[in-house]
Amino acid sequence: MVIDIKKNKEEFIGLLQATNRPGIDNVIEDLDKMGFFEAPASTVHHLNTEGGLVQHSLNTYRAAMAVYNGLQQYEPSLVNEVKPDSIAIAALLHDVCKSDIYYRSVRKRKNMLGQWEDSEGYKVSYKSFPMGHGEKSVVLLLCSGLDMSDDEMLAIRWHMGAWGINMTSYEDTRNYDASRKLYPLVTIIQTADGLAASILERSGEEIDDL
Repeated sequence: MVIDIKKNKEEFIGLLQATNRPGIDNVIEDLDKMGFFEAPASTVHHLNTEGGLVQHSLNTYRAAMAVYNGLQQYEPSLVNEVKPDSIAIAALLHDVCKSDIYYRSVRKRKNMLGQWEDSEGYKVSYKSFPMGHGEKSVVLLLCSGLDMSDDEMLAIRWHMGAWGINMTSYEDTRNYDASRKLYPLVTIIQTADGLAASILERSGEEIDDL
């Protein structure tokens, strides 16, 4: 996938600014400083290339809006519980925790002939701020001064779904379950994140490697 970093950055910023949310300009400035707009979305899976994180965030937003609009025909009252601005905030900012964890490296990988060769890529380091995943995104956004509602914070915190739960923790399990039942936005963002990574961003190479 060819990523237009400049175009994606402009779209991403435009969508956030359109929310008119207090603190959003500070968030954008902090993301720029952390390298969010150049970061990959992963090291070996979806969009593991420069600018991949913004592309993934936009894909998650588009998937979330598609889910939201589609559900309204079956559950019209959804418009009273979920606001489009909240979808933009939660979907576009759910992975800001990844802004500072990737660094460039050279790794060995097999080419089409089955031979090992050097390949440029990324590695992960959690030294900067080892706060976790979804919870780290929430903390970073609050530190930037973003005004967020409860459902937005919980949608970001639990966007990994069961993967973000300590299964040995009764408290984690209950909090996750309660968040999903109280706030539809939690499930919308979790679903959109999976749709983006597994469908919108899958590559032929990934399928060949299965």
